[in-house]
Amino acid sequence: MTANKSEKNKSDIVWWLILIGLPIVGIAVVNLPPSLRLIADKFANPSPKNLDANYRYNFSATLRSNPNQKEAIQQEIAFYQQRLAVDSKSGLNRAGLASAYLKMARATGEGGWFLLAEQAAERSIALLPFDNKGALLVLARIAEARHDFATALRLAKQVGFDNEDAIALSVTSHLATGKVSEASIAAETIVNRIPNLGSLTLRALVREAQGKDAEVLQDYRQAMAAEEPGEIAGSARARSLLGRFYARRGQFVQAKALFLEALRLVPRYPLALIYLADLETRQGNYREAEANYSKVSAYSGGAATVFDRLVDRGMARVKELQGDAIASGRLRDKAEAGLRQEQVSGGFGHRRDLASLLLEKGRSQDVAEALLLMQEEVKIRRDAVTLDIYAWALSGAGEWQKADRVMAEIVRSGIRDAGMFYRAGAIARTLGKDAESRAYFQKSKEIDPSFGDRSRQALGLGSYEF
Repeated sequence: MTANKSEKNKSDIVWWLILIGLPIVGIAVVNLPPSLRLIADKFANPSPKNLDANYRYNFSATLRSNPNQKEAIQQEIAFYQQRLAVDSKSGLNRAGLASAYLKMARATGEGGWFLLAEQAAERSIALLPFDNKGALLVLARIAEARHDFATALRLAKQVGFDNEDAIALSVTSHLATGKVSEASIAAETIVNRIPNLGSLTLRALVREAQGKDAEVLQDYRQAMAAEEPGEIAGSARARSLLGRFYARRGQFVQAKALFLEALRLVPRYPLALIYLADLETRQGNYREAEANYSKVSAYSGGAATVFDRLVDRGMARVKELQGDAIASGRLRDKAEAGLRQEQVSGGFGHRRDLASLLLEKGRSQDVAEALLLMQEEVKIRRDAVTLDIYAWALSGAGEWQKADRVMAEIVRSGIRDAGMFYRAGAIARTLGKDAESRAYFQKSKEIDPSFGDRSRQALGLGSYEF
């Protein structure tokens, strides 16, 4: 028996959705006295009733006056295009256009915008080869998206670590490669320099990787206390990530309230919708889960996005849990075809995602291919999620001792994840390490008291007695 099916790679899309705040709009309303602001807020859509007061968005009256996110970015693109129409050899304007394209790529998840951003940044550097930090940062983020972390860090170093964006990039790249200590140092540096919504959210992610739950919550509370009205997209992202944290601790009511608050700020926000669909699946609310996955697809208007495979796999899991094996298999096949095409085209396909999907399918040939993929992947990434999938592949191939060593590396990192500890327990049980196995299972239950049969089934894990 194995505990061989995990859906931990949702976090793989976190970097894609590091959205840049919208321009500050409606400042006259924001600066109303508190008593009048309370009155104005009554005319805006209210926050969810169950939401912790610390996580409520305090600029509700400004939401109606802010433009649609994509429309705002399109206006920025048009601005730089107009300037380049007058002076096509301006490296700075070309860098500004590249940055705007990258914002649109992050907002929509459409690969074409990433390619436009890359082309514009390369052209900008050709026109302005010196002191062109904007273009270098765009190229660094695109390298990071392709999992070329060495290039991303090299470009960030060229920009200089006196630049906050370069420091932020070093945080995310070090996290992806499993260098949590380096990520922590960089996160402390940027928070000490600019303790705002973005930097505090970054440090919260680092502390989550270290298993420092109390500090995670403290960072998110400080982040939301420091947010400003022009940061709506970043505010939605922070609440989505915090909601995911609460969901992983079994605190579903608070998690759902945070996801709904994020969707109040940015309607049909893909990250919040995917996490909310995940939550509904764990709770057995399959109709609601399907509805939220469908909204992610509707958000793109039919265009291919980086969210498509996540949606297909999430829907496949729902169908499987509903007992519809045919529909589930069809959706997994669709996701696999898309991931393979992305691998061939050299786009932004994720080798780890493909491996995880193959492990879900579970055939011997699929497991063998997944192991080969993960053996390559761990050469460039050693974060806990990647190692967890690697251990899954190793155990699926019967390499239990190796899988046990990989899980031990995850445990040493400090991360607190019920699914990962449950897998560690299953592997230890197979190896006859009964005391160790029971300790892992109990740790899993301690992290997430709700982590029962339905949660394991929703996450694709096997079932063992504690």
